[in-house]
Amino acid sequence: MRRLAGIAGTLMVVAGVGFLAWALTVWQWQDPFTAALNAREQRELSRDFDRRIDERSTGLVAASGTTLRDSLPRAAAQWRQDAERGDAVARIRIPALGLNKIVVEGTDHASLKRGAGRYQGSAMPGEGELVYIAGHRTTYGAPFARIDHLHTGDRISLELPYATVDYAVTGSRIVGASQISVLKSKGREQLVLQACHPRFFASHRYLVYAKPLRVTPRGSGRATSFQALGGES
Repeated sequence: MRRLAGIAGTLMVVAGVGFLAWALTVWQWQDPFTAALNAREQRELSRDFDRRIDERSTGLVAASGTTLRDSLPRAAAQWRQDAERGDAVARIRIPALGLNKIVVEGTDHASLKRGAGRYQGSAMPGEGELVYIAGHRTTYGAPFARIDHLHTGDRISLELPYATVDYAVTGSRIVGASQISVLKSKGREQLVLQACHPRFFASHRYLVYAKPLRVTPRGSGRATSFQALGGES
């Protein structure tokens, strides 16, 4: 019995050390198991997104001479209407976080396992309304693990088949998980990134706000400021 008790004690110590090592790994970086699953999903999403860009890669300014002010929201609205839950809809780049990931359509559990997701009740970049994107902090690639490291002025870029829209961070705040008023558009182009807060809990939401700076239509290579489009800058 004494020998069995010793073996059991040793196993408990090993298990405890293993759990502690796992917890520290997740706290410092992210869950390695779901990260591996997400990496595979992201590779597939990236290939699919590039393919869809090739299929739809046309300029925003039509031959009839419509202006970017008119064609941008129309192209964005069409892309939103065509998107299905779980689809790759954008590529998000945040240099300050070293982030370069595919954004999917939807914020349900299955979609967020694939990557950060666009809330379907919000707009697509370029529609002139709220663009709301949520992502995990500790699991499934943890795209927004360090969302609280973003500062005013940091740049966020969203690449889409019709254009690339650049934003600048304007601030952040923490709200309760049930505060749905943050999902309501203010009637202007605005990007909001959301993640659970604090890490490992879902009692609150950490929100980062960003304003639009410029838009570069697909294939043009020339950026136009939102101020020139009549929007806020």
